[in-house]
Amino acid sequence: MSYEERLQHVSILGAAGKMGSGILLLTAMEMADISLKPENKGKPYVLNAIDVSDEALAGVIKYLKAQVLKLAEKKVVGLRKVYAGHAGLIDNDEIINQYVFDVISLVRTTTRLESAYDSFMIFEAIKEDPALKISLFSKIASNNPHQPWFFTNTSSIPITKLDEGAALKGCIIGFHFYNPPAIQKLVEIIKAEQTLPEVEEFARTYAKNLRKVIVPSHDVAGFIGNGHFMRDILYANSAVDKLSPEFSYTEAVYAMNKITQDYLVRPMGIFQLIDYVGVDVCSFILSVMDHHLKEEKLHSPLLDKLLSQGVKGGQFSDGSQKDGILKYEKGRPVAIYDPGTKTYVAISELQSKVDQKLGTMPIPPPWKVVVGSKAKNELLRDYFSQLKNEASLGAALAKAYVLNSHAIGQQLVSSGVAMNENDVNTVLLTGFFHAYGPINNYLA
Repeated sequence: MSYEERLQHVSILGAAGKMGSGILLLTAMEMADISLKPENKGKPYVLNAIDVSDEALAGVIKYLKAQVLKLAEKKVVGLRKVYAGHAGLIDNDEIINQYVFDVISLVRTTTRLESAYDSFMIFEAIKEDPALKISLFSKIASNNPHQPWFFTNTSSIPITKLDEGAALKGCIIGFHFYNPPAIQKLVEIIKAEQTLPEVEEFARTYAKNLRKVIVPSHDVAGFIGNGHFMRDILYANSAVDKLSPEFSYTEAVYAMNKITQDYLVRPMGIFQLIDYVGVDVCSFILSVMDHHLKEEKLHSPLLDKLLSQGVKGGQFSDGSQKDGILKYEKGRPVAIYDPGTKTYVAISELQSKVDQKLGTMPIPPPWKVVVGSKAKNELLRDYFSQLKNEASLGAALAKAYVLNSHAIGQQLVSSGVAMNENDVNTVLLTGFFHAYGPINNYLA
């Protein structure tokens, strides 16, 4: 079966979620572009959007229409060639509207898993629950006569465990989009022990057609991205604990969030990033990694406590940030949750005191300036050279954090998770929008 034939009938599990809707958008457009080729005229193309809620699926169609319209406007020159000779399609608006119709017409929304029984490909973007994934994969595989291929978006569960648990005989691969899939350029590709060569070949072709940056990872729980991120979280938590003699909990969280954003020249602080991903999601990923990586303790009592008090973070359906470890107004952190009092403490009440304790620091170049500068390396070298010679508490915390991040990156290579140092850097630069990779130790 060719690449184009494989994409004639596709199902996406969890299609109404943040990740699933993005995967749905990208796949619908790729399928539409294939179906509009002259040689494919008249061939049926079906994309099942499967989720548990009819209401959520109605919302995803609205999302698709809005996003396809935006993207079609950017590719209208190419679309004019595609629709050349079509009667009645003359103006750009007419062509764009026709393309939106052609993309949306491929999609069938449903809450019935049985719809996937006729598909050649299954994209899965449900919650990080290995038992649920295995159950759904098994049902589809045992009822689908086409021996479909499974592309799982898991960011932590070993692919081999899913393959063996669902008896898929290598018809599965980890295809980890980063959030949001329509914008993020990175895809981690993870082979199970028995992944068929043709499945990997298809995965790479599909990723290239979506113009994604491909980074392979060995099949170790957490892979490269979460392999670094989760250990980063645990280090930040330990730093908060160590600051407790002279800082309150909320002061320590503010300090480490500031250190990891401003001092380290990152797009957001570590606790804001936890909120963005979701406290519950981070906690579950840690539990998966802890289960599979017996030689290392990967557990956060702090996240457990927050979850027990209903602090979850995450995002609303429109992409706006929910309150979590931090409270947000217009997308900006304004307060910090105190699990002791179960209330939020305004950052304005503690900012001056903590900043004074952190002490002087060289003025870091803004993250946006650094990532867009051709002189990025020079800017970073100059800043970290100044930071290296600074003796304040804030500088000491920042230097220790940088060195730990570097050590995590090296561990991912030495333990065989990442193929090489460049892949670790690429994941953090592309998937997390860092200004520099952890292997690049500017303090050396």
